[in-house]
Amino acid sequence: MSHHNHASSQQRIGWAFGLNVSFTLIEFLGGWLTNSTAIMADAIHDLGDSLSIGMAWILGRISDKPETGIFTYGYRRFSMLGALLNGFILIVGSIWILVEAISRLNNPQMPVVEGMLGLAVLGIAVNGFAAFKLSGGKTLNEKVLNWHLLEDVLGWVAILLVAVVLMFVDWPILDPLLSIFFTLFVSFNVVKNLKESVSLFLQGTPDETLLKIVRQRLCLLPGVSSIHHLHLWSLDGEHHVLTAHLVVADGVTIAEQVKLKQSVALVLEEYSLAHTTIELELAGEDCRDDFPDITSNL
Repeated sequence: MSHHNHASSQQRIGWAFGLNVSFTLIEFLGGWLTNSTAIMADAIHDLGDSLSIGMAWILGRISDKPETGIFTYGYRRFSMLGALLNGFILIVGSIWILVEAISRLNNPQMPVVEGMLGLAVLGIAVNGFAAFKLSGGKTLNEKVLNWHLLEDVLGWVAILLVAVVLMFVDWPILDPLLSIFFTLFVSFNVVKNLKESVSLFLQGTPDETLLKIVRQRLCLLPGVSSIHHLHLWSLDGEHHVLTAHLVVADGVTIAEQVKLKQSVALVLEEYSLAHTTIELELAGEDCRDDFPDITSNL
């Protein structure tokens, strides 16, 4: 991702943060005025979202810093850390909402319906706009945050529907029922994103198909007899790193090795990899990475 795209990502997250914080304050006031426990619960959930988005914004800005002597790949994995933390916070928040909604099934209370209706319309507009701002993002951080905001939008849709129904019938139990349904729906998608974030954070391969294609293409290059220690992992879900050891065939000259390196560069250029490290090994040469760790015996 270019510097411009990264800056755009931070702008989108910044917009979402500002809108979420402002509306959370309105929610607390509105929940108190309407005597709506559903709105107060959503306000607390939005407060958690605001903290998550703010943390993602800060970590995202840190991830743009250049590499140092300690962080030789730069700080991009801080963005991955933000996606992980946000995913866990959203899961915990969803569990809390489910507990609150289930408890209300036993003792539903009728709120001020007109106030609920007005806040619901405002909530859909504000959170919907924030979600729209992040919908164009491709980073895992933005995807997870987008589900934060989508959950808020669906929650307000539920409140809007309940408010409309409650204007005609006395069924306050609809509020917790709809909250449970929407929370389960959003949690399912968050778990999928969180699973991907955990896998990438543990340096799992971000794209198995890409790994197979790269292996096949490198093996087909003239002068390559085999390939090993092929690794593909990701810094932040977008910037991938690839390393490999290529064993050259017998009789390959120095000049042919130079051409081979150029051919490898042309192949890998197609995949927009952030970092690549390719080592050429002669046929019959022992690979140093296959040696046991002699320091363990010291």
